[in-house]
Amino acid sequence: MDQLEKVHHHAVEHTKRKVHEDINRFLETKEEMPSFETYKRERQPYIEQIWTNVWINKASNDVSKRGKRAFLTDIGYDVEGVSRKIINKLFRDEIKLYMPFDVIGWLDERYAENHEYWASKYQKSRSAYIEREEERILKEKRSAIEREIEITAYKKLEKRAFLYFLYVRHLMGEHIAKVTPEITARVEKVWELYEEPTGAVLFGDDWRSYKHGRVDETYYHVFDQLIDNKLYGPIAKEILDDLPKHLREQYDALSDQTLTSSTLMWMIMEEIEEFKIDWLSHMQEEYIDDLLLLAHVPFDEERHQAMYEESLEKRKQREAEELAEIERQKEEEERMLEDIFGREYRPQTGRDIRYVLHIGETNTGKTHHALKQMKKGKTGLYLAPLRLLALEVYEKLNNEGLDSGLKTGEEEKDLDDATHLSCTVEMFHERDFFDVVVIDEAQMITDKDRGFSWYKAITNVNANEVHIIGSNNAKSIVLELLGDANIDIYDYERDIPLQVESSPFKIQQTEKGDALVCFSRKRVLETASKLRKDGYSVSMIYGSMPPETRKKQMERFIKGETTVIVSTDAIGMGLNLPIRRIVFLENEKFDGTKRRRLTSQEVKQIAGRAGRKGIYNVGKVAFTKDIQLMTRLIEQPDEPVQSFAIAPTNNVFERFQKYYRDLGTFFELWDKFDSPYGTIKATLSEERELYELIRGTEIEGRLSMMDLYGFLHLPFSKKEMPLILQWKNKMKAIARGGELPEPKIKTDTLEDLELTYKSLGLHLLFLYRLGRQTEAIYWERVREEISDDVHEHLKTDMTVYNKKCKYCGRSLPFEFPHTMCDDCHSKRYRRRFTKS
Repeated sequence: MDQLEKVHHHAVEHTKRKVHEDINRFLETKEEMPSFETYKRERQPYIEQIWTNVWINKASNDVSKRGKRAFLTDIGYDVEGVSRKIINKLFRDEIKLYMPFDVIGWLDERYAENHEYWASKYQKSRSAYIEREEERILKEKRSAIEREIEITAYKKLEKRAFLYFLYVRHLMGEHIAKVTPEITARVEKVWELYEEPTGAVLFGDDWRSYKHGRVDETYYHVFDQLIDNKLYGPIAKEILDDLPKHLREQYDALSDQTLTSSTLMWMIMEEIEEFKIDWLSHMQEEYIDDLLLLAHVPFDEERHQAMYEESLEKRKQREAEELAEIERQKEEEERMLEDIFGREYRPQTGRDIRYVLHIGETNTGKTHHALKQMKKGKTGLYLAPLRLLALEVYEKLNNEGLDSGLKTGEEEKDLDDATHLSCTVEMFHERDFFDVVVIDEAQMITDKDRGFSWYKAITNVNANEVHIIGSNNAKSIVLELLGDANIDIYDYERDIPLQVESSPFKIQQTEKGDALVCFSRKRVLETASKLRKDGYSVSMIYGSMPPETRKKQMERFIKGETTVIVSTDAIGMGLNLPIRRIVFLENEKFDGTKRRRLTSQEVKQIAGRAGRKGIYNVGKVAFTKDIQLMTRLIEQPDEPVQSFAIAPTNNVFERFQKYYRDLGTFFELWDKFDSPYGTIKATLSEERELYELIRGTEIEGRLSMMDLYGFLHLPFSKKEMPLILQWKNKMKAIARGGELPEPKIKTDTLEDLELTYKSLGLHLLFLYRLGRQTEAIYWERVREEISDDVHEHLKTDMTVYNKKCKYCGRSLPFEFPHTMCDDCHSKRYRRRFTKS
């Protein structure tokens, strides 16, 4: 208990000090001395509370945890295993009445019978109070006169501000004349000189460096210091001499000292600083040569004012000329932008082409009817949104006896004798003529990255007859693009109705003919793994899957080798499968920026794959949640497309090269170009990112601009670093005239196989672009083998794709709604709560 007794002693002494302070406050404001009994009567509750507060706080803060436990144990508490918070509360409750201090008794003993001591206490308290009050009143009077002086000085400073500004110009002109000619020759205006370094260094001790540590001095700092040194003192002296006499006399009387210019300068320093900042700011638009004229002209207010007005007039004239030149350059740039870009994105009119629009929902036979017409033509071209669809149509045409070729950028087949070509839309070339052309999935014209390929095909196609296939929402914009052309329109409706199931879908309800849709490769693999463990045979489709693998997966489903298909939204475009029911396992998707709910068009595009005439005469649709909301999206009328994407064409690049020859400038002009109403410029973000990797290198130096852009525009996954590095290494090899580095082949995991497939695809893009078709044949075979390996992996080895917590790796139930387990969530939440 030694510790507690020591704390008690300190608490008693602290209480006595606080009571003495309270007595002083009580006595000092009384003009007549109150009796001790009067004080005690009025202040007793407060005095007693002082002890309680002091004792509890001191004991709580100064007694150790061990001391508190010992105290509580001594008075009968069992504190073994009790938390610190409860120990503290018990201690505060019990200590309140322990070892009390009789404050009132102590006061009675000191003052009750000692009237002289009480009177002495009153006199001292009262005298100290009166002295403080007199000092306070004097201080207020001093502050008031200082404030009046500051206001008067500011008005006088404001009145003379223009004169001082003229003098600042004169000072700066003199100083600029001493600056080296090399500097003044390369700057035109004062603001440019402000930014020029002097070669000296400022340090944190100098408040003008604006921050702690080392700062390179500029001429702004020099002029700032120049005004301080040359003007502050004279300004203060001039204003002091002009101050009313009574103000100076009052200041002298109240301060016991004479008001000097130095004292006045510090009083109005802040006001002078405001004017200085304004002068320096006002000066920044002045021309250096105007100030140099002042250097050898002695300062005279009238003469310097005349010179300022003359320079002001000249500056206005020069600024008007500069604005006129800027306007001329702007107009010239607008004419250039119109010449390079503008005329490229106006739909061509008056062309002798028959257009046929096939408009309708998914799975209504639009593509079938359009291809039927294409096959009748002597020559034909099918433009697909996906390699898989191009491959499908190529094989279909060949099976029907037509000489068909395939061109997708990553492969070329049977092109020499082909009368009909099946291509991805990016392979379209406006100078090639065909009897009949089919452009599929025209609503893709709105895609911010690929939409311009549909725009180019629709508006620049060279054919006798063009069939354009699209959803209902694309109809109005296609008609607008075609203008007054010869157009036939065929509207298609589903023969097979869609039926939305009223109950939420559970994975256990999966049946033969179902297509389960989710929106990530990871979720597809997890779902397929779950279904296989439950005894289902499963096919899979997702975006990064090789098209050949995707085709084999589809064929297994069509032939009945698998009964269920699990897919991303890739199933929604052009894939005709015997699907009984489309099941949305998710209602949201990540669009590259954020997770968002599916749009009405996306839901309809995917749901439309349900049903197959003669097999399933009703297409069923199921959701895991929000059934009413998702049903409304299916039933919602299509909103017409309001805009479409545009991007550079070969013609644009050819016209650009009349003016410039580098891609950096091209990207700058593309940003400045205001695309026509109803269009959205492609961001070209991926091309720019690749360009920054090789900008200013030998690659840019040795390739023509159009060749370089062609390599920047190659259609590969530009989000994957291994592919970007591969692209860069191949570009170096081309620039140096060396052999293209061969792609690395890794086959350990599914991820390795898929990346290897993409790597081979990029290699083939280079080979075909460089005209090395013979060499490409070998690599196509290698890629086909990798595709087979992916297919076999998906057929046999799916056990590793369980749903797991992303933090601890623990297996999670399939329908668990989160990506981390409850334990990890609890730990992370508890850690955040504790920190806060």
